[in-house]
Amino acid sequence: MQTVSGNIVDVIAKTIRKGTIHFDTAIRRIEYGDTASEQFIIPGFVDAHVHVESSMLIPSEFARLAVLHGTVATISDPHEIGNVLGKQGVRFMIDNGKQTPFKFYFGAPSCVPATNFETAGATISPKDIEEILSWPEVNYLAEMMNYPGVVYGDSDVMEKIAIAHRMGKVIDGHLPGIRGEMMQKYVAAGISTDHECFTLEEALEKIAEGMKIIIREGSAAKNFEALWTLIDQHPEMVMFCSDDKHPNDLVVSHINELAKRAVAKGCDLFKVLRAASKNVIEHYSMEVGLLQNGDPADFCIVNDLTDFKVKATVINGEYVAENGKSHIQPVSVEPLNNFSCDRIAADELKIAAESEQIKVIVVEDGQLITKQQKASLIAQNGYLEADIEQDILKLVVVNRYTTEKPAIAFIKNFGLKSGAIASCVAHDSHNIIAVGTNDESLTEAINLIIEHKGGVSLASEEHSSIVALPVAGIMSHLDAYEIAAAYDKIDKEAKALGSTLKAPFMTLSFCALLVIPELKLSDKGLFDGKEFKFVPLFN
Repeated sequence: MQTVSGNIVDVIAKTIRKGTIHFDTAIRRIEYGDTASEQFIIPGFVDAHVHVESSMLIPSEFARLAVLHGTVATISDPHEIGNVLGKQGVRFMIDNGKQTPFKFYFGAPSCVPATNFETAGATISPKDIEEILSWPEVNYLAEMMNYPGVVYGDSDVMEKIAIAHRMGKVIDGHLPGIRGEMMQKYVAAGISTDHECFTLEEALEKIAEGMKIIIREGSAAKNFEALWTLIDQHPEMVMFCSDDKHPNDLVVSHINELAKRAVAKGCDLFKVLRAASKNVIEHYSMEVGLLQNGDPADFCIVNDLTDFKVKATVINGEYVAENGKSHIQPVSVEPLNNFSCDRIAADELKIAAESEQIKVIVVEDGQLITKQQKASLIAQNGYLEADIEQDILKLVVVNRYTTEKPAIAFIKNFGLKSGAIASCVAHDSHNIIAVGTNDESLTEAINLIIEHKGGVSLASEEHSSIVALPVAGIMSHLDAYEIAAAYDKIDKEAKALGSTLKAPFMTLSFCALLVIPELKLSDKGLFDGKEFKFVPLFN
Protein backbone atom coordinates (compact mmCIF):
# COMPACT_ATOMS: atom_id res chain seq x y z
CA MET A 1 0.00 0.00 0.00
CA GLN A 2 1.29 3.46 -0.91
CA THR A 3 0.35 6.83 0.52
CA VAL A 4 0.41 10.42 -0.70
CA SER A 5 -0.42 13.48 1.36
CA GLY A 6 -1.37 17.04 0.52
CA ASN A 7 -4.35 19.19 -0.35
CA ILE A 8 -6.86 16.77 -1.89
CA VAL A 9 -9.06 18.37 -4.56
CA ASP A 10 -12.45 16.64 -4.78
CA VAL A 11 -14.26 17.66 -7.98
CA ILE A 12 -17.38 15.74 -6.90
CA ALA A 13 -17.80 17.31 -3.45
CA LYS A 14 -16.17 20.57 -4.62
CA THR A 15 -13.81 20.67 -1.64
CA ILE A 16 -10.10 21.09 -1.01
CA ARG A 17 -9.05 19.38 2.22
CA LYS A 18 -5.73 18.31 3.67
CA GLY A 19 -5.34 14.57 3.99
CA THR A 20 -3.63 11.34 3.01
CA ILE A 21 -4.64 8.93 0.24
CA HIS A 22 -3.91 5.22 0.73
CA PHE A 23 -3.74 3.37 -2.58
CA ASP A 24 -2.47 0.44 -4.56
CA THR A 25 -3.98 0.08 -8.04
CA ALA A 26 -7.09 1.73 -6.61
CA ILE A 27 -7.78 4.27 -3.87
CA ARG A 28 -8.46 2.19 -0.73
CA ARG A 29 -8.87 4.91 1.88
CA ILE A 30 -8.78 8.68 2.23
CA GLU A 31 -7.95 10.09 5.64
CA TYR A 32 -8.62 13.78 6.04
CA GLY A 33 -6.52 15.64 8.59
CA ASP A 34 -3.61 18.01 8.92
CA THR A 35 -0.46 17.28 6.96
CA ALA A 36 2.74 19.21 6.42
CA SER A 37 2.60 18.82 2.65
CA GLU A 38 1.40 21.87 0.73
CA GLN A 39 1.18 20.13 -2.65
CA PHE A 40 -2.18 19.58 -4.39
CA ILE A 41 -3.54 16.23 -5.50
CA ILE A 42 -6.02 16.51 -8.38
CA PRO A 43 -7.70 14.08 -10.79
CA GLY A 44 -5.54 13.28 -13.80
CA PHE A 45 -6.25 15.26 -16.96
CA VAL A 46 -8.13 13.65 -19.84
CA ASP A 47 -7.95 14.79 -23.48
CA ALA A 48 -11.53 14.53 -24.78
CA HIS A 49 -10.57 14.25 -28.45
CA VAL A 50 -7.17 13.67 -30.01
CA HIS A 51 -5.63 12.07 -33.05
CA VAL A 52 -2.49 10.56 -31.56
CA GLU A 53 -1.07 10.22 -35.06
CA SER A 54 -0.86 14.02 -35.39
CA SER A 55 1.85 14.02 -32.72
CA MET A 56 3.89 12.06 -35.30
CA LEU A 57 4.45 9.56 -32.48
CA ILE A 58 3.15 6.05 -31.99
CA PRO A 59 0.87 5.76 -28.93
CA SER A 60 3.58 4.45 -26.59
CA GLU A 61 5.77 7.47 -27.34
CA PHE A 62 2.83 9.88 -27.13
CA ALA A 63 2.12 8.51 -23.66
CA ARG A 64 5.72 9.13 -22.55
CA LEU A 65 5.23 12.85 -23.17
CA ALA A 66 1.59 13.25 -22.15
CA VAL A 67 2.12 11.93 -18.61
CA LEU A 68 4.66 14.68 -17.96
CA HIS A 69 1.73 17.11 -17.98
CA GLY A 70 -0.61 15.14 -15.74
CA THR A 71 -2.58 13.49 -18.55
CA VAL A 72 -3.71 9.99 -17.64
CA ALA A 73 -6.09 9.16 -20.49
CA THR A 74 -7.26 10.19 -23.94
CA ILE A 75 -10.30 9.74 -26.13
CA SER A 76 -8.40 8.90 -29.29
CA ASP A 77 -9.76 8.77 -32.82
CA PRO A 78 -7.42 6.61 -34.97
CA HIS A 79 -8.94 7.67 -38.28
CA GLU A 80 -5.61 9.04 -39.53
CA ILE A 81 -4.00 5.61 -39.62
CA GLY A 82 -7.39 4.15 -40.51
CA ASN A 83 -7.35 6.11 -43.76
CA VAL A 84 -3.95 4.63 -44.57
CA LEU A 85 -4.25 1.05 -43.34
CA GLY A 86 -7.88 0.44 -42.41
CA LYS A 87 -8.66 -2.01 -39.59
CA GLN A 88 -5.03 -3.12 -39.46
CA GLY A 89 -3.99 0.41 -38.57
CA VAL A 90 -6.60 0.74 -35.83
CA ARG A 91 -5.47 -2.57 -34.36
CA PHE A 92 -1.84 -1.39 -34.40
CA MET A 93 -2.74 1.71 -32.37
CA ILE A 94 -4.67 -0.30 -29.78
CA ASP A 95 -2.01 -2.98 -29.39
CA ASN A 96 0.85 -0.51 -29.11
CA GLY A 97 -1.03 1.65 -26.58
CA LYS A 98 -1.83 -1.40 -24.44
CA GLN A 99 1.88 -1.91 -23.82
CA THR A 100 1.89 1.17 -21.59
CA PRO A 101 0.01 2.01 -18.36
CA PHE A 102 -1.55 5.04 -20.11
CA LYS A 103 -5.31 4.78 -20.65
CA PHE A 104 -6.00 5.09 -24.37
CA TYR A 105 -9.68 4.93 -25.28
CA PHE A 106 -9.85 4.42 -29.03
CA GLY A 107 -12.92 4.92 -31.21
CA ALA A 108 -14.05 3.25 -34.41
CA PRO A 109 -13.25 5.64 -37.28
CA SER A 110 -16.60 6.53 -38.84
CA CYS A 111 -15.38 8.18 -42.05
CA VAL A 112 -12.72 6.19 -43.87
CA PRO A 113 -12.35 7.61 -46.40
CA ALA A 114 -13.53 10.97 -45.11
CA THR A 115 -15.20 11.65 -48.46
CA ASN A 116 -15.47 10.06 -51.89
CA PHE A 117 -13.71 13.08 -53.38
CA GLU A 118 -10.19 11.95 -52.50
CA THR A 119 -8.01 8.83 -52.63
CA ALA A 120 -7.40 7.06 -49.33
CA GLY A 121 -5.47 3.90 -48.61
CA ALA A 122 -8.37 1.98 -47.13
CA THR A 123 -12.11 1.80 -46.59
CA ILE A 124 -13.85 1.03 -43.30
CA SER A 125 -17.33 -0.26 -44.10
CA PRO A 126 -20.36 -0.56 -41.81
CA LYS A 127 -19.47 -4.23 -41.38
CA ASP A 128 -15.96 -3.19 -40.30
CA ILE A 129 -17.43 -0.64 -37.89
CA GLU A 130 -19.48 -3.38 -36.25
CA GLU A 131 -16.38 -5.53 -35.86
CA ILE A 132 -14.23 -2.71 -34.46
CA LEU A 133 -16.95 -1.62 -32.01
CA SER A 134 -17.09 -5.22 -30.76
CA TRP A 135 -13.44 -5.04 -29.70
CA PRO A 136 -13.31 -4.56 -25.91
CA GLU A 137 -10.84 -1.66 -26.22
CA VAL A 138 -13.21 0.43 -28.40
CA ASN A 139 -16.03 2.30 -26.71
CA TYR A 140 -17.35 4.92 -29.13
CA LEU A 141 -17.99 5.79 -32.77
CA ALA A 142 -15.40 8.42 -33.67
CA GLU A 143 -16.23 11.81 -35.16
CA MET A 144 -18.85 11.66 -37.87
CA MET A 145 -17.29 14.08 -40.33
CA ASN A 146 -19.68 13.39 -43.18
CA TYR A 147 -22.35 15.79 -41.92
CA PRO A 148 -24.08 16.02 -45.32
CA GLY A 149 -24.37 12.23 -45.20
CA VAL A 150 -26.12 12.49 -41.83
CA VAL A 151 -28.45 15.32 -42.84
CA TYR A 152 -29.42 13.78 -46.16
CA GLY A 153 -29.56 10.18 -44.97
CA ASP A 154 -26.67 8.50 -46.79
CA SER A 155 -27.23 4.76 -46.39
CA ASP A 156 -23.69 3.83 -45.25
CA VAL A 157 -23.53 6.75 -42.82
CA MET A 158 -26.90 5.97 -41.29
CA GLU A 159 -26.03 2.28 -41.00
CA LYS A 160 -22.86 3.11 -39.04
CA ILE A 161 -24.85 5.37 -36.72
CA ALA A 162 -27.51 2.68 -36.25
CA ILE A 163 -24.83 0.09 -35.40
CA ALA A 164 -23.36 2.38 -32.74
CA HIS A 165 -26.78 3.02 -31.21
CA ARG A 166 -27.59 -0.69 -31.23
CA MET A 167 -24.32 -1.47 -29.46
CA GLY A 168 -24.84 1.32 -26.91
CA LYS A 169 -21.86 3.39 -28.06
CA VAL A 170 -21.44 7.16 -27.83
CA ILE A 171 -21.16 8.96 -31.19
CA ASP A 172 -18.74 11.87 -31.61
CA GLY A 173 -19.51 14.80 -33.87
CA HIS A 174 -17.75 17.08 -36.32
CA LEU A 175 -19.82 20.09 -37.39
CA PRO A 176 -17.66 23.12 -38.27
CA GLY A 177 -19.73 26.28 -38.59
CA ILE A 178 -22.97 24.41 -39.29
CA ARG A 179 -26.00 25.91 -37.56
CA GLY A 180 -29.78 26.08 -37.81
CA GLU A 181 -31.89 23.31 -39.31
CA MET A 182 -28.94 21.37 -40.71
CA MET A 183 -27.32 21.28 -37.27
CA GLN A 184 -30.60 20.22 -35.63
CA LYS A 185 -30.98 17.28 -38.02
CA TYR A 186 -27.40 16.24 -37.31
CA VAL A 187 -27.91 16.31 -33.53
CA ALA A 188 -31.24 14.48 -33.91
CA ALA A 189 -29.31 11.50 -35.30
CA GLY A 190 -27.94 10.99 -31.78
CA ILE A 191 -24.53 12.63 -32.21
CA SER A 192 -23.46 13.99 -28.86
CA THR A 193 -20.33 16.17 -29.12
CA ASP A 194 -18.65 18.77 -31.28
CA HIS A 195 -15.04 19.99 -31.11
CA GLU A 196 -15.21 22.20 -34.22
CA CYS A 197 -16.95 25.33 -32.84
CA PHE A 198 -15.03 28.52 -33.56
CA THR A 199 -17.56 31.10 -32.32
CA LEU A 200 -19.40 31.38 -29.01
CA GLU A 201 -22.74 31.86 -30.75
CA GLU A 202 -22.32 28.61 -32.64
CA ALA A 203 -21.41 26.73 -29.45
CA LEU A 204 -24.38 28.12 -27.51
CA GLU A 205 -26.77 27.13 -30.29
CA LYS A 206 -25.43 23.57 -30.24
CA ILE A 207 -25.60 23.38 -26.43
CA ALA A 208 -29.24 24.42 -26.63
CA GLU A 209 -29.82 21.33 -28.79
CA GLY A 210 -28.15 19.11 -26.18
CA MET A 211 -24.73 18.80 -27.81
CA LYS A 212 -21.64 18.85 -25.59
CA ILE A 213 -18.90 21.24 -26.66
CA ILE A 214 -15.25 20.22 -26.57
CA ILE A 215 -13.03 23.30 -26.37
CA ARG A 216 -10.06 22.69 -28.64
CA GLU A 217 -6.58 24.12 -28.36
CA GLY A 218 -4.16 22.27 -30.60
CA SER A 219 -1.09 23.12 -32.64
CA ALA A 220 -3.12 24.68 -35.48
CA ALA A 221 -6.75 25.05 -34.37
CA LYS A 222 -7.06 27.29 -31.35
CA ASN A 223 -10.59 27.98 -30.11
CA PHE A 224 -10.07 28.55 -26.38
CA GLU A 225 -10.24 32.34 -26.54
CA ALA A 226 -13.58 32.23 -28.35
CA LEU A 227 -15.18 29.62 -26.09
CA TRP A 228 -13.74 29.80 -22.56
CA THR A 229 -16.79 31.55 -21.05
CA LEU A 230 -18.72 28.30 -21.58
CA ILE A 231 -16.81 26.75 -18.68
CA ASP A 232 -18.71 28.74 -16.06
CA GLN A 233 -21.90 29.18 -18.10
CA HIS A 234 -22.45 25.50 -18.94
CA PRO A 235 -20.07 23.48 -16.74
CA GLU A 236 -21.84 20.18 -17.36
CA MET A 237 -21.61 20.56 -21.17
CA VAL A 238 -17.92 21.39 -21.67
CA MET A 239 -14.74 19.35 -22.11
CA PHE A 240 -11.16 20.12 -23.22
CA CYS A 241 -9.20 18.63 -26.11
CA SER A 242 -6.11 19.14 -28.21
CA ASP A 243 -7.37 17.35 -31.36
CA ASP A 244 -4.01 17.62 -33.13
CA LYS A 245 -0.81 18.29 -31.21
CA HIS A 246 2.61 18.31 -32.79
CA PRO A 247 5.47 16.67 -30.84
CA ASN A 248 7.37 19.83 -29.97
CA ASP A 249 4.19 21.32 -28.51
CA LEU A 250 3.43 18.12 -26.57
CA VAL A 251 6.84 18.36 -24.92
CA VAL A 252 5.79 21.74 -23.49
CA SER A 253 2.19 21.17 -22.32
CA HIS A 254 -1.09 19.37 -22.82
CA ILE A 255 -4.52 19.72 -21.15
CA ASN A 256 -2.84 21.27 -18.09
CA GLU A 257 -2.24 24.38 -20.20
CA LEU A 258 -5.99 24.77 -20.78
CA ALA A 259 -6.63 24.45 -17.05
CA LYS A 260 -4.01 27.10 -16.35
CA ARG A 261 -5.47 29.51 -18.88
CA ALA A 262 -9.05 28.97 -17.72
CA VAL A 263 -8.18 29.66 -14.08
CA ALA A 264 -6.25 32.77 -15.17
CA LYS A 265 -9.44 33.98 -16.88
CA GLY A 266 -11.22 33.74 -13.52
CA CYS A 267 -13.15 30.54 -14.21
CA ASP A 268 -14.30 28.51 -11.20
CA LEU A 269 -11.60 25.96 -10.33
CA PHE A 270 -13.97 23.04 -9.87
CA LYS A 271 -15.70 23.75 -13.18
CA VAL A 272 -12.32 23.87 -14.91
CA LEU A 273 -11.22 20.54 -13.42
CA ARG A 274 -14.63 19.09 -14.23
CA ALA A 275 -14.11 19.95 -17.91
CA ALA A 276 -10.61 18.45 -17.75
CA SER A 277 -11.64 15.15 -16.17
CA LYS A 278 -15.12 14.36 -14.79
CA ASN A 279 -17.19 15.36 -17.82
CA VAL A 280 -15.04 13.31 -20.17
CA ILE A 281 -14.87 10.28 -17.91
CA GLU A 282 -18.62 10.19 -17.41
CA HIS A 283 -19.57 10.91 -21.03
CA TYR A 284 -17.43 8.09 -22.39
CA SER A 285 -17.88 5.70 -19.43
CA MET A 286 -14.14 5.56 -18.84
CA GLU A 287 -12.52 3.50 -16.10
CA VAL A 288 -10.51 6.48 -14.92
CA GLY A 289 -10.43 7.63 -11.31
CA LEU A 290 -11.69 10.88 -9.80
CA LEU A 291 -10.06 10.63 -6.36
CA GLN A 292 -12.98 8.79 -4.81
CA ASN A 293 -12.77 5.72 -2.56
CA GLY A 294 -12.60 2.61 -4.72
CA ASP A 295 -11.66 4.54 -7.87
CA PRO A 296 -8.64 3.56 -9.95
CA ALA A 297 -5.63 5.41 -8.52
CA ASP A 298 -5.33 7.93 -11.37
CA PHE A 299 -4.22 11.39 -10.33
CA CYS A 300 -1.51 13.99 -10.60
CA ILE A 301 0.32 16.08 -8.05
CA VAL A 302 0.82 19.78 -8.75
CA ASN A 303 2.58 22.59 -6.95
CA ASP A 304 -0.41 24.91 -7.08
CA LEU A 305 -3.83 25.41 -8.66
CA THR A 306 -2.82 28.29 -10.92
CA ASP A 307 0.14 27.12 -13.03
CA PHE A 308 -0.63 23.37 -12.73
CA LYS A 309 3.05 22.50 -12.94
CA VAL A 310 3.04 18.73 -12.54
CA LYS A 311 5.30 17.11 -9.96
CA ALA A 312 4.07 13.56 -10.54
CA THR A 313 1.49 11.57 -12.47
CA VAL A 314 0.00 8.29 -11.23
CA ILE A 315 -1.99 5.78 -13.30
CA ASN A 316 -3.50 2.71 -11.63
CA GLY A 317 -1.24 3.37 -8.66
CA GLU A 318 1.96 3.50 -10.73
CA TYR A 319 4.11 6.61 -10.80
CA VAL A 320 4.46 7.12 -14.54
CA ALA A 321 6.14 10.54 -14.34
CA GLU A 322 8.03 12.42 -11.63
CA ASN A 323 9.82 15.77 -11.65
CA GLY A 324 9.78 16.15 -15.42
CA LYS A 325 10.94 12.60 -16.14
CA SER A 326 8.71 10.00 -17.78
CA HIS A 327 8.90 6.46 -16.41
CA ILE A 328 7.06 4.93 -19.38
CA GLN A 329 9.51 2.78 -21.30
CA PRO A 330 9.90 2.79 -25.10
CA VAL A 331 8.18 -0.01 -27.01
CA SER A 332 9.90 -1.69 -29.93
CA VAL A 333 7.73 -1.88 -33.08
CA GLU A 334 8.13 -2.93 -36.69
CA PRO A 335 6.92 -0.04 -38.91
CA LEU A 336 3.95 -0.79 -41.18
CA ASN A 337 3.05 1.34 -44.16
CA ASN A 338 1.01 1.74 -47.35
CA PHE A 339 2.93 3.90 -49.81
CA SER A 340 3.39 3.42 -53.54
CA CYS A 341 4.01 6.25 -56.00
CA ASP A 342 6.80 7.35 -58.31
CA ARG A 343 8.94 10.46 -58.00
CA ILE A 344 7.60 13.51 -59.79
CA ALA A 345 9.27 15.90 -62.23
CA ALA A 346 9.05 19.69 -62.06
CA ASP A 347 7.28 19.82 -65.44
CA GLU A 348 4.32 17.99 -63.87
CA LEU A 349 3.63 21.06 -61.71
CA LYS A 350 3.13 23.49 -64.58
CA ILE A 351 -0.32 25.07 -64.95
CA ALA A 352 -1.24 26.35 -68.40
CA ALA A 353 -2.82 29.82 -68.09
CA GLU A 354 -6.35 29.22 -69.36
CA SER A 355 -7.09 32.52 -67.64
CA GLU A 356 -5.28 34.88 -65.29
CA GLN A 357 -8.32 34.94 -62.97
CA ILE A 358 -8.26 32.13 -60.39
CA LYS A 359 -9.76 30.94 -57.12
CA VAL A 360 -7.35 31.07 -54.19
CA ILE A 361 -7.48 29.17 -50.89
CA VAL A 362 -7.01 31.61 -48.00
CA VAL A 363 -5.71 30.18 -44.73
CA GLU A 364 -6.19 31.81 -41.34
CA ASP A 365 -3.64 31.31 -38.59
CA GLY A 366 -5.06 29.31 -35.68
CA GLN A 367 -8.04 28.00 -37.66
CA LEU A 368 -8.77 24.92 -39.78
CA ILE A 369 -11.42 26.67 -41.84
CA THR A 370 -10.26 28.41 -45.00
CA LYS A 371 -11.82 31.07 -47.18
CA GLN A 372 -11.76 31.55 -50.92
CA GLN A 373 -10.88 34.64 -52.88
CA LYS A 374 -10.63 35.62 -56.48
CA ALA A 375 -7.15 36.70 -57.57
CA SER A 376 -5.20 37.67 -60.66
CA LEU A 377 -1.86 36.16 -61.65
CA ILE A 378 0.20 37.34 -64.60
CA ALA A 379 1.05 34.43 -66.90
CA GLN A 380 4.73 33.75 -67.48
CA ASN A 381 5.50 32.03 -70.79
CA GLY A 382 1.94 30.76 -70.87
CA TYR A 383 1.98 29.31 -67.32
CA LEU A 384 0.80 30.50 -63.90
CA GLU A 385 3.43 30.69 -61.18
CA ALA A 386 3.49 31.64 -57.50
CA ASP A 387 3.39 35.39 -56.82
CA ILE A 388 5.46 36.09 -53.70
CA GLU A 389 4.52 39.78 -53.68
CA GLN A 390 0.83 38.89 -53.35
CA ASP A 391 1.69 35.96 -51.03
CA ILE A 392 -0.08 33.62 -53.46
CA LEU A 393 1.85 30.36 -53.56
CA LYS A 394 1.41 27.10 -55.43
CA LEU A 395 -0.29 24.24 -53.54
CA VAL A 396 0.18 20.65 -54.69
CA VAL A 397 -1.39 17.33 -53.62
CA VAL A 398 0.16 14.07 -54.84
CA ASN A 399 -1.57 10.69 -54.53
CA ARG A 400 0.74 8.55 -52.38
CA TYR A 401 -1.08 5.27 -53.02
CA THR A 402 -0.60 5.11 -56.80
CA THR A 403 1.13 7.19 -59.45
CA GLU A 404 -1.26 9.85 -60.73
CA LYS A 405 -1.05 13.40 -62.05
CA PRO A 406 -0.60 15.92 -59.19
CA ALA A 407 -3.49 18.23 -58.28
CA ILE A 408 -2.50 21.90 -58.23
CA ALA A 409 -4.07 25.09 -56.88
CA PHE A 410 -3.00 28.36 -55.24
CA ILE A 411 -3.01 29.44 -51.61
CA LYS A 412 -2.63 32.71 -49.71
CA ASN A 413 -1.24 33.68 -46.26
CA PHE A 414 1.55 31.11 -45.91
CA GLY A 415 4.14 33.86 -46.20
CA LEU A 416 6.99 31.81 -47.71
CA LYS A 417 9.52 34.02 -49.49
CA SER A 418 11.58 31.15 -50.89
CA GLY A 419 11.60 27.36 -51.08
CA ALA A 420 8.83 24.90 -50.28
CA ILE A 421 7.56 22.65 -47.51
CA ALA A 422 5.74 19.33 -47.86
CA SER A 423 4.01 16.80 -45.65
CA CYS A 424 2.56 13.32 -45.82
CA VAL A 425 0.56 14.23 -42.73
CA ALA A 426 -2.38 15.54 -44.74
CA HIS A 427 -5.78 14.99 -43.21
CA ASP A 428 -7.49 12.70 -43.70
CA SER A 429 -6.24 10.57 -46.59
CA HIS A 430 -2.59 11.47 -45.96
CA ASN A 431 -1.55 12.02 -49.51
CA ILE A 432 1.44 14.30 -50.01
CA ILE A 433 0.68 18.02 -49.74
CA ALA A 434 3.17 20.79 -50.49
CA VAL A 435 3.26 24.58 -50.71
CA GLY A 436 6.01 26.54 -52.31
CA THR A 437 7.37 29.51 -54.18
CA ASN A 438 8.79 27.62 -57.18
CA ASP A 439 8.41 24.29 -58.95
CA GLU A 440 11.97 23.10 -58.35
CA SER A 441 11.73 23.42 -54.56
CA LEU A 442 8.25 21.88 -54.57
CA THR A 443 9.52 18.92 -56.57
CA GLU A 444 12.47 18.36 -54.27
CA ALA A 445 10.36 18.56 -51.10
CA ILE A 446 7.77 16.14 -52.51
CA ASN A 447 10.38 13.67 -53.75
CA LEU A 448 12.07 13.62 -50.33
CA ILE A 449 8.81 12.33 -48.87
CA ILE A 450 8.40 9.77 -51.66
CA GLU A 451 11.94 8.49 -51.11
CA HIS A 452 11.36 8.07 -47.35
CA LYS A 453 7.76 6.84 -47.78
CA GLY A 454 6.37 9.48 -45.44
CA GLY A 455 7.38 12.47 -43.37
CA VAL A 456 7.55 16.26 -43.37
CA SER A 457 10.13 17.98 -45.55
CA LEU A 458 11.58 21.29 -46.65
CA ALA A 459 13.57 22.35 -49.70
CA SER A 460 15.18 25.60 -50.79
CA GLU A 461 18.14 26.69 -52.88
CA GLU A 462 20.33 26.51 -49.77
CA HIS A 463 19.38 23.13 -48.30
CA SER A 464 16.79 20.42 -47.84
CA SER A 465 15.69 18.38 -44.82
CA ILE A 466 13.15 15.77 -43.80
CA VAL A 467 11.72 14.25 -40.64
CA ALA A 468 11.04 10.70 -41.81
CA LEU A 469 7.79 9.10 -40.57
CA PRO A 470 7.90 5.43 -41.60
CA VAL A 471 4.88 4.21 -39.58
CA ALA A 472 1.96 4.60 -42.02
CA GLY A 473 3.90 7.53 -43.47
CA ILE A 474 2.62 9.73 -40.62
CA MET A 475 4.35 8.57 -37.42
CA SER A 476 7.80 7.71 -36.16
CA HIS A 477 8.63 4.76 -33.92
CA LEU A 478 11.73 6.54 -32.60
CA ASP A 479 12.19 8.34 -29.29
CA ALA A 480 9.61 11.06 -28.66
CA TYR A 481 12.19 13.64 -27.65
CA GLU A 482 14.26 12.96 -30.75
CA ILE A 483 11.25 13.45 -33.04
CA ALA A 484 10.11 16.53 -31.11
CA ALA A 485 13.56 18.10 -31.54
CA ALA A 486 13.72 17.20 -35.23
CA TYR A 487 10.26 18.59 -35.86
CA ASP A 488 11.04 21.75 -33.90
CA LYS A 489 14.12 22.26 -36.09
CA ILE A 490 12.27 21.86 -39.39
CA ASP A 491 9.43 24.06 -38.11
CA LYS A 492 11.95 26.83 -37.41
CA GLU A 493 13.48 26.29 -40.86
CA ALA A 494 10.06 26.75 -42.47
CA LYS A 495 9.61 30.01 -40.58
CA ALA A 496 13.08 31.09 -41.67
CA LEU A 497 11.86 30.75 -45.26
CA GLY A 498 9.30 33.42 -44.38
CA SER A 499 6.22 31.59 -43.13
CA THR A 500 4.32 33.76 -40.69
CA LEU A 501 2.10 30.95 -39.39
CA LYS A 502 2.45 29.63 -35.83
CA ALA A 503 2.40 26.03 -37.12
CA PRO A 504 3.02 26.02 -40.89
CA PHE A 505 3.19 22.23 -41.24
CA MET A 506 0.04 21.70 -39.19
CA THR A 507 -1.85 24.36 -41.17
CA LEU A 508 -0.64 22.76 -44.40
CA SER A 509 -1.84 19.34 -43.24
CA PHE A 510 -5.43 20.57 -43.08
CA CYS A 511 -5.51 22.18 -46.53
CA ALA A 512 -6.59 18.83 -47.97
CA LEU A 513 -9.31 18.21 -45.35
CA LEU A 514 -12.43 18.50 -47.48
CA VAL A 515 -14.94 18.20 -44.64
CA ILE A 516 -13.94 21.59 -43.21
CA PRO A 517 -15.05 24.57 -45.30
CA GLU A 518 -14.45 26.54 -47.36
CA LEU A 519 -11.99 25.75 -50.15
CA LYS A 520 -9.55 22.80 -50.07
CA LEU A 521 -7.45 20.69 -52.44
CA SER A 522 -7.58 16.90 -52.70
CA ASP A 523 -5.54 14.67 -54.98
CA LYS A 524 -8.51 14.82 -57.36
CA GLY A 525 -8.89 18.59 -57.52
CA LEU A 526 -10.08 21.84 -55.96
CA PHE A 527 -13.05 21.29 -53.65
CA ASP A 528 -15.74 23.57 -52.24
CA GLY A 529 -16.48 22.34 -48.71
CA LYS A 530 -19.71 24.32 -48.45
CA GLU A 531 -21.22 23.07 -51.69
CA PHE A 532 -19.48 19.71 -51.29
CA LYS A 533 -18.37 19.54 -54.91
CA PHE A 534 -15.32 20.07 -57.12
CA VAL A 535 -14.87 23.53 -58.59
CA PRO A 536 -12.61 24.81 -61.38
CA LEU A 537 -9.41 26.68 -60.58
CA PHE A 538 -10.15 29.37 -63.15
CA ASN A 539 -12.95 31.87 -62.61
